Amino acid sequence: MNRNSLALALTVFLLACVAAVFPLNQGPRDVHAASTAGPAYDKNGDLLLPPNYREWVYLSSGLDMSYNQKSSGASGESMSMFDNVFVDPQAYAKFAATGKWPDKTMLVLEAREAKSKGSINLSGHFQGAGIMGIEVHVKDESRFPGGWAFFDFDSPAVHGTLIPQKAPCYSCHAAHAAVDTTFVQFYPTLLPIAQKNGTLSEAFLKENAEPAGK
Repeated sequence: MNRNSLALALTVFLLACVAAVFPLNQGPRDVHAASTAGPAYDKNGDLLLPPNYREWVYLSSGLDMSYNQKSSGASGESMSMFDNVFVDPQAYAKFAATGKWPDKTMLVLEAREAKSKGSINLSGHFQGAGIMGIEVHVKDESRFPGGWAFFDFDSPAVHGTLIPQKAPCYSCHAAHAAVDTTFVQFYPTLLPIAQKNGTLSEAFLKENAEPAGK
């Protein structure tokens, strides 16, 4: 191989390396986290939504779940909603092995309207295509008091704003969550893991203990 051919081959190799590190045609990612390695924030402290959270580990879906007494609107009806919960794969793997959430865990709750009329459906409910809201529960021990924080997203196209630590969701999770302020009791694939590893919270165990003599 002559010197010119060698130089050309080296140039092609270097371009291929650059393309692998900086792939083209990914589209705008300015409002999203660049990876799933952990939570990412903008300069104001708002959370960036991981763009691929629907490729994460799916934990469960709830339909019209509420931790408070429901109040009907003026018409006596309220919108029916599904919520879907996903967790980043690294955190899931750690929980599967230990029953505990590692630092930098992210759980995404995605809300979608429950529909009953559409296509050939005659009964029951299915999920609408539009996302009604997103909430992310983040474990970042060096950043938040108590280690965990909630972020609210008005839509997938904006950054998530921090829900104040005095909001009732924090005290509710602390008082009733099965594992480390997270509602593992509603995640059927994770609850047995926590039971096996003995990581269920004292508050949860006390709340769900059977009455004496039963």
